[in-house]
Amino acid sequence: MSSAPRPSVEPAGESGASIPRHLRYTWDHEWLVVDEGNATVGITAFAAKALGDVVHLRLPEVGSWVEAGESCGRIESRTAASGLYAPASGRVLEVNPALTDDPGVVNAAPYTGGWLFRLRVENIAGALTADAYAAHCAHTEGDRR
Repeated sequence: MSSAPRPSVEPAGESGASIPRHLRYTWDHEWLVVDEGNATVGITAFAAKALGDVVHLRLPEVGSWVEAGESCGRIESRTAASGLYAPASGRVLEVNPALTDDPGVVNAAPYTGGWLFRLRVENIAGALTADAYAAHCAHTEGDRR
């Protein structure tokens, strides 16, 4: 298996956040990029920042089936824990081996080295564009005030 693609990061939306424009996003702050029917999945920089320092990951098993929108793992930081939701349905092909020894890569490089898993896509849930995701983040940040 090859490593995840290295996206260019461009501003999207009025929030000024750097959100890779070629990725698709979920309401739960996961991202995916599909290449030849295989998707690379991760969490967004927004989610990584909100969680804080990631210290443990429970990722889906290679060969397991994940269902779009359903829980498929868990992310734990020093201060919080969050479910991981599949942005698409499919069979898990690979998990990121670099995260076993250093789950903090998710914080340092959420769109590159911090990718979580790859799957053979059968169905993609209602994925958001970069602009729609930026608007969602701006609204979510507004809810915190």
